[in-house]
Amino acid sequence: MTPAKMRRRGAAGRIAYGSLFVVALPALLALWARQLDRLVSLPALGSRSVGGAVALVGAAAMAAGTLALWTRGRGLPMSAYPPERLVTEGIYRYVSDPLYVGAVFVCAGVSLFAHSAAGLWIVTPVLALCIAAWVFGFERDLTRRHFGALAEPLLRLPSDIEDRPTAWHRISFYVLVFAPWLVCFQSVEFLGVPAGALTATSALDARIPVIPWTEALYFFAYPFTMLAPLAATRQRDLRRLAVRALWATGVIITFYLLVPVVAEAKPVAGDGFWQMMLRWERWGDTPATAFPSFHVVWACLAAELYATTWPSRRWLAWGAAVLISVSCLTTGMHAMADLPAGVAAYVLVARGRSVWSFIRRQAERIANSWWELTLGPVRLQSHALYIGLSTVLTMPVAVWLSGRELRWWVFGVSVAAGVGAAVWAQVIEGSPQLLRPFGYFGGIFTVVLAIPVAAFAGVDAWRFFAAYCVAVAFGQGLARLRCLVNGCCHGRQAPEAIGVRYTHPANRVTRLSRLGGVPIHPTQIYSLGWMILVGCILLRFWMVEAPLPFIAGFYFLLSGLGRFVEEHFRGEPQTATFGGLRLYQWLALLFIVGGGALSAIPGASAPAPTWPGWSALGIAALAAVLGIAMFGVDFPRSQRRFSRLS
Repeated sequence: MTPAKMRRRGAAGRIAYGSLFVVALPALLALWARQLDRLVSLPALGSRSVGGAVALVGAAAMAAGTLALWTRGRGLPMSAYPPERLVTEGIYRYVSDPLYVGAVFVCAGVSLFAHSAAGLWIVTPVLALCIAAWVFGFERDLTRRHFGALAEPLLRLPSDIEDRPTAWHRISFYVLVFAPWLVCFQSVEFLGVPAGALTATSALDARIPVIPWTEALYFFAYPFTMLAPLAATRQRDLRRLAVRALWATGVIITFYLLVPVVAEAKPVAGDGFWQMMLRWERWGDTPATAFPSFHVVWACLAAELYATTWPSRRWLAWGAAVLISVSCLTTGMHAMADLPAGVAAYVLVARGRSVWSFIRRQAERIANSWWELTLGPVRLQSHALYIGLSTVLTMPVAVWLSGRELRWWVFGVSVAAGVGAAVWAQVIEGSPQLLRPFGYFGGIFTVVLAIPVAAFAGVDAWRFFAAYCVAVAFGQGLARLRCLVNGCCHGRQAPEAIGVRYTHPANRVTRLSRLGGVPIHPTQIYSLGWMILVGCILLRFWMVEAPLPFIAGFYFLLSGLGRFVEEHFRGEPQTATFGGLRLYQWLALLFIVGGGALSAIPGASAPAPTWPGWSALGIAALAAVLGIAMFGVDFPRSQRRFSRLS
């Protein structure tokens, strides 16, 4: 190819790439939001002035980022066509990804301007998740490989070092930690109490009186927490507070949305100053953010930092945290159960490294737990038992949601999915060493093909499809334990504190790669955790009677997001790469786009689940036996296709 043709092809690629993200993507997001507004009932929040201002801020950030890349980097904001040099000036001096941050602001601002509930509560968060997946699943490492380093903007978390925090480190805490928490917390407050929420209030709570003057202690939580970043004398301490606060925000806000537990504030009698303050405290407040108590969590996080900075005064810091926690009861703002739940949430985030260390050790133990039993020409491999466990636990969920009359459809489609997974992997990954591999995408595509067959047979196809998607999210997560033992879907090399080591000679890590004995990312555990979360989200959608196509679509969208990032950390040598992305990352992108389109199809609301019946458990047991045979029984001395698992 001549240089002129190469330049023309490069220019055409840049035009197509730019058109995709500048024209097509915004148009699709707008159409998606408009259609979802017709299908999903969500509280509308909007203001032309506020929305316009937010959108303008986002557009300004994007324009400044584009200008900096053009003038200083001699390039355009295109991951596939990176600039010639790493840009650390202009807006990049303050923010590492101004175009992505600006895009989220524009999306939120336009949604507020247009009073689009779906745009604000669905499209904007999904866009933010897609951007995060793109950055952590592809672009960040691409930048590191291209330039050898990453920019360090002023707005960033402090490092894990002994140096004193700078003013920008403290400002960054308020911008990157407090502000996101406030937005998420207030969003849950605005969404209100969903139908069917549980209550944390008990008979014992009625016996605790409201003591108005303790509002002083309750209110003290705000300055106590807000001043904590200023008290840090080491970057390490400020970073620890920031990381734990971010984890607390993610975990607790997710809990609020998935498991709504409410505690109504007690009425306040009298007209004194403290009574007035209590009423002000409750203005705009809802019981949706009571369990666990963020007042307790923030007080404990702040107390820990104060105690670290001034060890001799630790009793004072923790005493203040205790008084703040007790005031949650004496002001009537919380139920008694909210306090231990808040303490438990704090302990969870404070001991996060220990929790992960425990998970990692158990994952490594399971990864090397392979055993097999050979009887003549037949061999049973232990990892298939996890397929049986997954089937027994999740198939009744599909029947519970779809209706007991479809139990044999659930069974038949599950068996067909296993066959589809085997055929797919045989075509993509089959080799003399892998005579019977299995591929997730083949199973899912088989399920998709089965839906029109079900509709032709007179089955309520949307209900069946959505129910199967909910169940398969849980099943897919649990089945990853089989992958963990087998060594398939394994990760690439990882730091010691993160990775697991494979030492058993029979699994695929030690047989087919050079990673035996090397710490590698436990990608199967990443997938397990994400898919269980996806299953909980889909089940919550079902319980609030979301449209059935919406539920099915979000299975594909969310599972695609997780798979895109997970695939980035995988280390299987047989997976092909095209255009800088692994094959399964391309398929994950297809899932994301297809899931979004699927969610916008009109359909009936999810019906109330029904008892699946004992027969569903028997059918699940039969399916488990077939699954164990398919995934764990082989003929080790045969060289025929599908005969040998390892």
